[in-house]
Amino acid sequence: MLGFSTFPALLPLFLDEWRLTGTEAGMLSGLFFAGYMLAVPLLTGLTDRLDARQVYLYSALLTGAATLAFALFAHDFWSAAPLRLLAGVGLAGTYMPGLRALTDRIPEQNHPRAVSFYTASFGVGASASYLFAGLIVDWLDWRWAFGLSVLGTALGLAIVLMLLRPRPAPRDPPAWRAILDFRPVLRNREAMAYILAYAGHNWELFGFRSWIVAFLAFALVLSPDPLAAVLTGTAVAAIVNLLGLPSSVMGNEFATRFDRRIVVSVIMGVSALLGCLVGFAAGLPYVLVVGLLMLYGITVTGESASLTTGTVLAADPQRKGAAMALHSFLGFAFAFLGSVMPGVVLDLAGGTSDATAWVLAFVCMALGAAVGPLLVLGLARRQVRVVTG
Repeated sequence: MLGFSTFPALLPLFLDEWRLTGTEAGMLSGLFFAGYMLAVPLLTGLTDRLDARQVYLYSALLTGAATLAFALFAHDFWSAAPLRLLAGVGLAGTYMPGLRALTDRIPEQNHPRAVSFYTASFGVGASASYLFAGLIVDWLDWRWAFGLSVLGTALGLAIVLMLLRPRPAPRDPPAWRAILDFRPVLRNREAMAYILAYAGHNWELFGFRSWIVAFLAFALVLSPDPLAAVLTGTAVAAIVNLLGLPSSVMGNEFATRFDRRIVVSVIMGVSALLGCLVGFAAGLPYVLVVGLLMLYGITVTGESASLTTGTVLAADPQRKGAAMALHSFLGFAFAFLGSVMPGVVLDLAGGTSDATAWVLAFVCMALGAAVGPLLVLGLARRQVRVVTG
């Protein structure tokens, strides 16, 4: 994931150098998730028939190739768009298939905590990517930031090849035609509650990740601060995303001990309120803006592992791959929309240099979290889990 956040981390640079509109910038951020969305039903569904390790390895190669091609050939919106799409396809074959590879290799009683740590590591990868991009672009330029991030892909491939042993294909796999048959999952009320709430979560989370650095650049225009020399936009984004690790893990720990529906609903409700407040904060002193973004970073990821764990626990074991595929498909469809729509709102409301436009953009992001509690409380059964020992 070392190249995952490179584009949003350097978004202010691309807005200026390529003269992108807010909508175009949002599209380039969102096309990554569109590629993910289009490929994930097939690539994750394949794990019901193949060892997920195989899917992971080939997909990681695609991600690395697309990222390197961006470094070498991208020069405007149209040349960058297909490469962003292909990189997203690669992520589709690593994230959920990687989770399947994990859960296939550990005892079922360890799944809730393992899923929690795995999904939280997504935020660690995003955080490292922001920080890496910011450091490299300071020393070299944006092409080197993309090109050197391929080292992360190489390291991931080496780890999986050396440490993840091959596993036989699943016994009694579904027919090939059933890989993309999601009707059994759609009939699973419990799983669909968490899948739809995850879609709302991703609308908020990936909109926030796509626009946080650009928002900080705007905040510095309103309130210049020497602190920004240390807490650069990419550094703040890295810290904010890193906070997702403990918040996601702790959120899932609470969800395991108490009613998962209530825990998820409270976190998403608080996150929606904070998201609306962040948009008004641009004119505050920079240190306060950073503090509010860090608080928001805790809530915006707090329910992530809980939602994914809810889907995994509710899924039919024979159709786990299909459930995870639909979970990711809808989740990243809304990640795409959540990345694009703030840019559209910014363009319609006055652009990236207008304070009111940023307020409306953050309200747009927060809408995803606002609908989550309605979905979870309306569709999911009450689950109280008591953990002892």
